[in-house]
Amino acid sequence: MLTAILFDLDGTIVNTDPIHYQAWREMLLNYSIEIDEIFYKSRISGRLNPEIVKDILPQLSVKEGEKFADDKETLFRERSSHLQPMAGFSELLAWTHTHQIKRALVTNAPRLNAEFMLEVLGIKEVFHTIVLADDCIAGKPDPEPYKVALHKLGITPEQAIALEDSPSGIRAAVAANISTIGIASTHDPQQLHEEGTLMAIPDFTDLRLWTFLNSLIEPDLAVIASNL
Repeated sequence: MLTAILFDLDGTIVNTDPIHYQAWREMLLNYSIEIDEIFYKSRISGRLNPEIVKDILPQLSVKEGEKFADDKETLFRERSSHLQPMAGFSELLAWTHTHQIKRALVTNAPRLNAEFMLEVLGIKEVFHTIVLADDCIAGKPDPEPYKVALHKLGITPEQAIALEDSPSGIRAAVAANISTIGIASTHDPQQLHEEGTLMAIPDFTDLRLWTFLNSLIEPDLAVIASNL
């Protein structure tokens, strides 16, 4: 029985990738590194900042790398006050309320970014629990953040589904044995399928999502009706 939906943030609840891409592009130009979208998707998207900086700017010290990442995220927040949730997100929240489904946020986003986006989107009070990579022994693609979310909610993997947009996030959820739906806002649907998603949809208005969700609820309604 479905008990909870576990949401990623960037690229899943809200499409932040165009802003992140531009912020990374501008910051890296200071080091004469010019990136394109292919580079961004393969080397940056879905990864943790310390890993990205170490990979692309190995000459920086740890302290310099932290400052670079902090400056990049400040630039991101300065340009993100207009963000809106993905199409169908408010309807999905309403559906979870109707069917008493718990909601968790599981994200690699830095703490300041996560808090900023929840405020801008007006969803600070939506989630029963929030799990940040900063709070775990490892971030995605390690399954640890999803395992922590399951533990906090007091449920098993079979009682949850995860919504993810990046290959690394999908790998984390699948490795935690959670059925995962891909949101193809940042990556090709075929790539998400190859990572193990049940389906890959453009946003939360896709009828395949609603057919699947209702299939998880309707059997329970049928049992209730038969007992009346």
